Amino acid sequence: MKKIFLLICISLLNLGCNTSKNITTTTKNNSEDLMGVVTKDNFLAEPYNEWFSYNYNDYKLNNDVILKLNPLLKGITIKSFMGTWCGDSQEQVPIFYKILDKANFNYNNLELIALNRARKTINNLQEGFNIIRVPTFIFYKNKKEIGRIVEYPRENIEKDILTIISGKPYKHSYQD
Repeated sequence: MKKIFLLICISLLNLGCNTSKNITTTTKNNSEDLMGVVTKDNFLAEPYNEWFSYNYNDYKLNNDVILKLNPLLKGITIKSFMGTWCGDSQEQVPIFYKILDKANFNYNNLELIALNRARKTINNLQEGFNIIRVPTFIFYKNKKEIGRIVEYPRENIEKDILTIISGKPYKHSYQD
């Protein structure tokens, strides 16, 4: 009886170990474009650091808006899509990170996905998010989408974020 119990426990343990979460790694395509889930660290490496560092350092933050963002960002999650091949992404993503850095955003609440030129990833991480232009920054509160910035902000990125997370009406650049 003890042997059977031991065999069942070992089998269950082995089964549990073989169950794996669908983990997506960052890859590069033939054009050296990143694809998959990326982090700021990806952009600090060559060749991406050239445009990332320049745009990050060059952007002048509106500190009054940043102070307002800080408490409102608590409880917000963000899912973003970009392309390392895209000029708008190269401009807006570093600014986005600079804002989140200054506002002490918890990066556990951010998922940034790099797409190829067809706006896809190997594992179709873009599916179901209606990504037509990049970058797209989608903001969630209580797991419900509360707004998105598509390709470029209406006013500037920190003011647009403030409008979205404060619950005010906001239409992205391609909404009527």
